[in-house]
Amino acid sequence: MKKIVILTGAGISAESGLKTFRDSDGLWEGYDIEDVATPEAWRRNPALVQQFYNERRKTVLEAQPNAAHFALARLQEKYDVRIITQNIDDLHERAGSANVMHLHGIITRSQSSMNPRLTYPIDGWEIKMGEKCELGSQLRAHVVWFGEAVPMIEPAARLCGEADIFILVGTSLAVYPAAGLIDYVPREVTRYIIDPNIPVSPGSRVVAMPFKATVGVPMLVDELMS
Repeated sequence: MKKIVILTGAGISAESGLKTFRDSDGLWEGYDIEDVATPEAWRRNPALVQQFYNERRKTVLEAQPNAAHFALARLQEKYDVRIITQNIDDLHERAGSANVMHLHGIITRSQSSMNPRLTYPIDGWEIKMGEKCELGSQLRAHVVWFGEAVPMIEPAARLCGEADIFILVGTSLAVYPAAGLIDYVPREVTRYIIDPNIPVSPGSRVVAMPFKATVGVPMLVDELMS
C-alpha cells in the first residue's frame, strides 16, 4: 500500500471559517501575536492568553470540517495516509482521518505549564484560571507558541522521507521549521501543491493545482482513487 504524506496549513481550515494564523497586518483576530502567542505573553498576562485561546477553542468546536477534510479522509480506503498539519484545530480528525500529526499542538487539549508532555482532554471550550495539572501548575492550551520548540518536527521530517506521494494543501511555506519539511521528501516522489498561490517553483515532479482546498483536494482525490 502506497504511503501518502499530506502537509496542511491555514488555507484548509480557513474554508471552515477559522483563522489559524496571523493576518497580513500581523494580527490574529485583532490581537498582536506578541500579546497572546508567546511564553513572554503568558508570563505577563496569563489571564488574557487563556481568554484568547478559550475563545479560539469555542470557534473551533463550532466549526465543521469542509469538503477538503472529508476528501483527504476518503484516501484511507486505498492508501496509507499520514497527515501532518500546522493547524491547531481537530477538523481532520472529525472528518475521519485516523493518522494526524499536529506540529503546533491541538487546541482541544490542555497542557501543564511546567511540563508540556503532560496533556489532558478538555471538557467543553474553556480552561479556567486555577485549573492545575498533577504537578500543581496552571493548565494552558496545548499549542506551540512563537519562541517555543516544535517537538514533532523530527518525527514529521522522518515521515516526509517515507512518502510515495506528497501533497501540500493550503500553506504558504512561510513558517519555519514546518516550511522545511518539503525538503525531506525524496526527489523522485511527485509533489502535488494545492493552493491559490503556489509557494514553490514548478518542477518535473511538482504538480501545481492553483485552487482553494475545497476545490483542489476533492479533484486530486478523485484522480488518485480512480
